[in-house]
Amino acid sequence: MPTDTELPFSRDEYADRLARVRASMSQRGIDVLVAVDPSNMCWLTGYNAWSFYTYQGVIVSLEDDPVYWGRMQDTKAARRTVWMDDDHIVPYPESYVMTTERHPMQQLAEVLTARGLAGLRLAVEADNYYYSAKADQVLRSSLGDVDLIDGTGLINWQRAVKSEQELLYMRIAGSILENVFARVGEIIRPGVRKNDVVAEICRTAIAGTEDHGGDYPAIVPLLPTGVDASASHLTWDDAPMQAGSGTFLELAACYKRYHATMSRSVFLGSPPPTIVNAEAALLEGLEAGIDAARAGNQAGDVARALGRSLATRGIDRGGARCGYPIGLSFPPDWGERTISFRPEDETVLEPGMTFHFMPGLWMDDWGLEITESIVITESGPADCLLDVPREVTIIEA
Repeated sequence: MPTDTELPFSRDEYADRLARVRASMSQRGIDVLVAVDPSNMCWLTGYNAWSFYTYQGVIVSLEDDPVYWGRMQDTKAARRTVWMDDDHIVPYPESYVMTTERHPMQQLAEVLTARGLAGLRLAVEADNYYYSAKADQVLRSSLGDVDLIDGTGLINWQRAVKSEQELLYMRIAGSILENVFARVGEIIRPGVRKNDVVAEICRTAIAGTEDHGGDYPAIVPLLPTGVDASASHLTWDDAPMQAGSGTFLELAACYKRYHATMSRSVFLGSPPPTIVNAEAALLEGLEAGIDAARAGNQAGDVARALGRSLATRGIDRGGARCGYPIGLSFPPDWGERTISFRPEDETVLEPGMTFHFMPGLWMDDWGLEITESIVITESGPADCLLDVPREVTIIEA
């Protein structure tokens, strides 16, 4: 690693992360894990580049330092971001990129063989956005049809409890997101094109604060209006904002790849009784869920507290989960894909765990979202990572 490379965490923290991953590998009978999720790669090594559209990975063994493996063009990014030395940055030739004549997994098999790892108990992140059926087929055949172990989620679970430095980065992201929502309140009006609102959201999120600039979030802004708000994941168009309609804004800010996420809702004009009732239900449900989000309680306790609160106002979310872990992420998702706030999840909450508590309502012809990013504390209810008024913003039409 060049002497001028600035790591986002201390070497001791990276060493602790590696030790925890190795302990989990040993418990599961894994000698070598190939991590292809860019979030897991970054968490373990510091690697951070827009290169996840091609095959890449980090090879984790029980003894040697991790090995970054990726296309030749991206090895310079590795040298600028990872804590390992050059002997642990291994490229594959550019001739393997975007071709049907050969596959990068053939070359990965060669790397594993050359390093004496091919005959060991190998695991891959099989259920992952960045590991395809073709990749699995080629890797297995290139290694001689070995019985690959499924290591999906192994690293993700080690990321659940955040360090103080990670929490600091998430709170910085929260301060950036506070600026974003303040800017939304200044500009969203009837007649303003939605894409212009999104442009200001993106500009403000990247501009950050006086002390910290923003990074790109793992998900683009979501802000459907009216009937479109009955769908949870629509983005935006170039239509002007209409009086008499409600919009929810599900947004994130990011700092050093660490996210703070939040949803708030806006109504242009006087909201109907259904929206007023739903707002009250969500405000009460958020308080109930945050109070239940305590160290020692289960993830399911949060969902049950929310459900009981919503039921008093005649609202049933139909069993949908209402939260998930957040932290370090790359596209296409800011969730960590482990714990869920749903009644049947018995995961015990620990101090330092961070979640997007996300009780959105998506009905037949309208939707409403009021959510919070929270951290589990040593004692008492969860703490919110940012401070933005929860009430629906009503703007006179």
